[in-house]
Amino acid sequence: MASLVSCPYCGTRPKEEFTIKGAALPRPAPDAPDEAWFAHVYLRDNPRGGYEEYWHHTSGCRRWLVVTRDTSTHEVEGVRDAAVSPNREGAA
Repeated sequence: MASLVSCPYCGTRPKEEFTIKGAALPRPAPDAPDEAWFAHVYLRDNPRGGYEEYWHHTSGCRRWLVVTRDTSTHEVEGVRDAAVSPNREGAA
């Protein structure tokens, strides 16, 4: 059976419906020095354990989601709408 992801809008769906778009890291300010932008674009840690990534539900609701995934087991630990601030989760 395929790995499953619980989309907050479409329910449980196979991971093949999603496109992984990269780490959900805070962006530097637009006027940040070049070194900060270089590090943001090119330098990444390779963490073991929970990691947040942007996923796009390309074959479903087409929403951007933040998926928390364990990098060693690939188990999905949580999914939330990327448009909802983590401090306001559940806000309408």
